[in-house]
Amino acid sequence: MALPERCFGSPPIVKIQLLPSSIDSTGQCSPEQRLTCFVVDDHVAIDAGSLGISTSDHQRSTIRDVIITHPHIDHVASLPIFIDDLFSSLQQPVKIYATQEVIDVLERDLFNWALYPRFSELRNDYGRIMEYVQVFPNQKFFIGRLQVTAIPVSHSVPTVGLIISDGTSTVAFSSDTAKTDSFWAAVNAETSVDALFIESSFPNSMTQLAEASYHLTPQSLQEELAKLERQDLDILAVHIKPTFRTEVIEELNALNIPHLRVMKPGIVYEF
Repeated sequence: MALPERCFGSPPIVKIQLLPSSIDSTGQCSPEQRLTCFVVDDHVAIDAGSLGISTSDHQRSTIRDVIITHPHIDHVASLPIFIDDLFSSLQQPVKIYATQEVIDVLERDLFNWALYPRFSELRNDYGRIMEYVQVFPNQKFFIGRLQVTAIPVSHSVPTVGLIISDGTSTVAFSSDTAKTDSFWAAVNAETSVDALFIESSFPNSMTQLAEASYHLTPQSLQEELAKLERQDLDILAVHIKPTFRTEVIEELNALNIPHLRVMKPGIVYEF
């Protein structure tokens, strides 16, 4: 098991892990990130790309709340597998938190009786298997002790970034995004923010592709971070395309931005 990694800022309260999604030639977790799924405090998942294939037995028994930022396959790929594996043992439904636009896509294109059963219509001996909880942009909602706000960002499909707080620690997730403003306004409005998880998908040499697909490069990431009014938070780069990982990391390091580093899959980060 990966050991927790202490981050810049206040004493650790919230624990966040990027679930692995790739295996190297030795059968071990590799740093390449092909699917996206963060786990918060072993109870809440943010996106579900690798949720059904990389959770520990403990996480599989405790995660019953899943926030979906947008419906691209690398963010939802193994959600049906996660629910399918738990089908007979679930004593409470897996709750899927998403905007109505995302819920509509999941029902039409994923849980559609063709790719996978429509689990929202099924029950086991204990009751319902899965249920949707509609999320409204810029409105707070609660999952246990966590307060969450979904902020629209700029991507090729309706997508939200997230600001999550337990009342002591606050973290922000950009999700997949190009240049945006409302997300930074929301982050800047927070009294304090301990960590920012932000994408940097393509190298600077592929700026045209990044812009066409609504993603960031290290250069555009730097421009976005200039909109951030505080400098006292940990910044973790995620969603780096595996093919360009080495190049992107070199360009990120060259920015010399304080507290910016690349998030490692499998490591538990504490804030």
